[in-house]
Amino acid sequence: MTDGLDLALPTRRTWRGWVVDTVLFCAALFLGLIGLAVVSAQGAPERWAVQLEPVLGLAMCCALWGRRRFPLAVALVGLPAAALAVSALPACAVILTGLAARRRWQQALPVFCGYLVAMAPSGRLLYGARDDLWIDTVFSLAYLLTTFACGSALRSRRLLVQRLRLDAVRAAAEHERRLADARRGERQAIAREMHDVLAHRISLLSVHAGALAYRTRQAEGGHGPALSGAEVAESAEVIRGNAHEAVQELQEVLHLLRADDGDEPASLLPRIEDIGGLVEDARATGQPVDFRADVPADAVRDLRSALHRTAYRVAQEGLTNARKHAPGTPVSVLLAGRPGAALTVEVRNPLHAPAAGGATVPGTGAGLTGLAERVRLDGGTLDHTATAGTFTLRARLPWPAR
Repeated sequence: MTDGLDLALPTRRTWRGWVVDTVLFCAALFLGLIGLAVVSAQGAPERWAVQLEPVLGLAMCCALWGRRRFPLAVALVGLPAAALAVSALPACAVILTGLAARRRWQQALPVFCGYLVAMAPSGRLLYGARDDLWIDTVFSLAYLLTTFACGSALRSRRLLVQRLRLDAVRAAAEHERRLADARRGERQAIAREMHDVLAHRISLLSVHAGALAYRTRQAEGGHGPALSGAEVAESAEVIRGNAHEAVQELQEVLHLLRADDGDEPASLLPRIEDIGGLVEDARATGQPVDFRADVPADAVRDLRSALHRTAYRVAQEGLTNARKHAPGTPVSVLLAGRPGAALTVEVRNPLHAPAAGGATVPGTGAGLTGLAERVRLDGGTLDHTATAGTFTLRARLPWPAR
């Protein structure tokens, strides 16, 4: 399962590697001497074998220091020693274990077969024993299978650790991505909420201030009657009141962002019944608004708060856009629907350029985009069209049956 990964092991020996290799070198040398003594006591090897035995055993023990960097080459070089020197077998076991741990089984298995072919007839070659060939073969097979199993288990463990590390890195990256998406979504929600809350109030401020400035310029140029003190005071009071409302709503939005319990201020949870207040604010600026509500009042109260707020924001955005782009033109607001059918909120206004003395309210151009996202999250649809000189903003929201 995990052998498909490329096992990337460091070739440079660490302090831990130095300790492990030193222990393995000493153990292989000690066990090789013991094995040589036992075999020498049981039989009389050939003279040439006696001379080669210590040389090959020591050479294989020294070769252990290169097994990390060149596992396959060291294993191939050790083939003659496995056949001619009993003292080299412990070092060969370490080398073959390292080979199985660092190379895939497709590469390691042929080398193990070569060692089996070399080790099986070693008794007959060194001691002239003809009757124990099958015993040597069984011993060689068990010996090699043990080293192969140990190496394969070590490789599987290393691959598992590597896979777990890769999974941890991927999980951390996925977690960071989810956090980034969550932060981006929160920023978009904050921007949408602040736009919905403040754009309407700021547009009222702009219209009142623009009208006051326009009337003042007209009077100074002799093109109209001068504003009386009462009219100026009334306009200033309207501007002050709207500015106060804007600051209060901004404070409530900021309070919502800082709150830990998630409770929203009541003014940030508008209801469909509050659309009438929007209409009155628009009429106070001199914009004629025709408002018709064809919904059962008792059924409206049963709607969840999210639909109340979405319907309110649609009407608010429609009135704000009409005030921005076609000030002074008649606007119609329609609220219609029944339980089990769609709740429709529609705002219509003529396409009309601002008058010469009107105040043009700047906008971000993202109001309808954010509104469409809000409506979509509530399971509805939002359409805005400009045909026959009329701009229509229409939202359809699901209204579950009782």
